[in-house]
Amino acid sequence: MSYPQLLTPEEKLADAKKLLSLPRIVVICGSTRFMTEMNEADLLETKAGKIVVKPACDMKSPHERWSDPVEAESLKVRLDELHRAKIRLADEVLVVGDYIGDSTRAEIAYARSLSKPVRFTHPEVDPAA
Repeated sequence: MSYPQLLTPEEKLADAKKLLSLPRIVVICGSTRFMTEMNEADLLETKAGKIVVKPACDMKSPHERWSDPVEAESLKVRLDELHRAKIRLADEVLVVGDYIGDSTRAEIAYARSLSKPVRFTHPEVDPAA
């Protein structure tokens, strides 16, 4: 007797998105030094009918919320985990900027490990190229 295979969490999410008739979800990745470019990419992707998620905190810019180094490090860990959740939620990844640092490189590798399509505003910086 054969049993139906259970859906993976990823398959359940994809089915739920279809049932809800959600547009494609794109997550923007890249160094927060490119926040201006990320905002422009957000505008273009939104105009194209996509739901956009992206980093919201630019920890490279001074702010009272991360002025304490201990709190800043704790926040960075939480933000990194939150961004990985955004990658899991997304249908595709858009990497913004002409520089790829260690964090962005790790995000790209994570997205690719999940078989997410990855696009680049500057394809020449693709670590796989």
